[in-house]
Amino acid sequence: MSGAALAAVVVVVFFLAFYLLWCYGDLHKQQWMVLLGTLLSWYLCFLIVFILPLDVSTTVYKQCVHDNANQPTPVPQARHNQADDTHSGHSAISIPKACKEPWSYIPDGILPVFWRVVYWTSQFLTWLLLPFMQSYARSGAFSRVGKIKTALIENAIYYGTYLLVFISLLIYVMSHPRWKFTWTELQTIGITAANTWGLFLLVLLLGYGLVEIPRFYWLSSSHDYLLAKSYFKVAKMAAEKVEAEENLANVMEDVQSVHRSVRLNHSLRNCMDTILTKCPTEYREEIETNLERSSGENNVFPTKSHLVNLHKKVIWTVQRHSQTQVQWSILVDEAFHLEDVAKSQSSSVCLVINSFPSANPHGWFRRFIYTPTVEWYWECVFRQVFYRLLAALLCLLSAAVVWSECTFFSTKPILSLFAIFVDLAEKHRNYIYIEMVCFVSILFLCVCIYSTVFKIRIFNYYYLAPHHQTDAYSLLFSGTLFCRLTPPLCLNFLGLIHLDSAISHQDRIQTSYTSIMGSMSVLSFISDGFYIYYPMLVLLLCFSTFFSSPITIT
Repeated sequence: MSGAALAAVVVVVFFLAFYLLWCYGDLHKQQWMVLLGTLLSWYLCFLIVFILPLDVSTTVYKQCVHDNANQPTPVPQARHNQADDTHSGHSAISIPKACKEPWSYIPDGILPVFWRVVYWTSQFLTWLLLPFMQSYARSGAFSRVGKIKTALIENAIYYGTYLLVFISLLIYVMSHPRWKFTWTELQTIGITAANTWGLFLLVLLLGYGLVEIPRFYWLSSSHDYLLAKSYFKVAKMAAEKVEAEENLANVMEDVQSVHRSVRLNHSLRNCMDTILTKCPTEYREEIETNLERSSGENNVFPTKSHLVNLHKKVIWTVQRHSQTQVQWSILVDEAFHLEDVAKSQSSSVCLVINSFPSANPHGWFRRFIYTPTVEWYWECVFRQVFYRLLAALLCLLSAAVVWSECTFFSTKPILSLFAIFVDLAEKHRNYIYIEMVCFVSILFLCVCIYSTVFKIRIFNYYYLAPHHQTDAYSLLFSGTLFCRLTPPLCLNFLGLIHLDSAISHQDRIQTSYTSIMGSMSVLSFISDGFYIYYPMLVLLLCFSTFFSSPITIT
């Protein structure tokens, strides 16, 4: 294939990242730099996840070639003629047929360069560019220079904190008598510090996702549970919708008050016009109408800093109001659909009849494939069985992950289940099986972690809202989290299958991904301590999540 698999994955992953961005972001209203930064960060992280199995199979093949080249190959009994002697001599030095090149083999020299570009670009994004863009997008300044100034000031403490941690590790290395300070060791210190931060958050998210995802599908197999949960979410969203409407009305009153003071000949009139363009149409027309009717003088004399804060407040409240309106409509439609399914379960007709049919015409999928009859059989017959079988399968995968996280440090005997599977496939030179095991394993880990990132909500400052309702700050923050979580996730996975020599201490060829991380012996207390024992905390986190009751619905 000579790199064809790598090229195919690069293209497919791009469309996957673009599709997710289309689902959560607004491609028509968001700033292009926000969309580009988010797309690039998601794309690079997904690339690491999808290409790592190819790196593992290529490394296993190289290890096979290396082992056969260093072991004496028995020479068959040669006949007493020159032709057979020549053939026997050739057989003694050739590579055995068992080391057959995998279908997805990537030629030498490609992966190391590829990993360096992907890794260092993602790190530049997560530690420097994306935090700056977050502050830039959230700023209420009216000019680019003002936004840049605000972003630099807000990130000064942020950058200073991480610089202090890096300098502390640097002093630790330089003060050790056995270590020489080189550029390579400097890179390793930076990589180790970033991976340690990511692993700390990774285990917390993983401990939640390993339990919550199987439990979600198990509970979702019950229509009664889904309907009760839907009622709960609708009631909660109704309160948030009212609060968002009140906040927007209050902010619009502030805008109207300031607008009366900033007349057409005022020096801050351009700033005021910018604020008005961010207001909803109905409020903007009302503000203009009230201004024409008012004839009295206003004693409010706003400053530019006041307008900057007002501009920032208008952007946030309008975005929040739009989110609640869309989510309210979606949740109401979902509740009506679940009520229709509940009525159809006791009906003698095998059809799901919608109480409030959609005004928009259905697409070809709903008209020809997912018909009301097919929908009834899925919702009322097969869905419960399928979800429970899926939940049972996910429980087994979660148990395998927890066991492997607690035992992957043991190489003799091999206790990690993922390492056992890969080792068994390696002995039989079954590269497709190796890639399947690696892909399924790392994909499940990513689902447990990334799904938590998509579901988590930090008040109203970070929230990934579907249906194109996610704001710029949340999109960029998610890209920052992905870039910080993915590299330690992949290193942890390589440790689970015993392909990270810094943890397994095995003398074997390393993956190209591991080679760019440098030698972790520079900070042995992290490689031999934190990287091995901290992931065991996932067991306690899983127990804590399991015994914490799911959302109580009354």
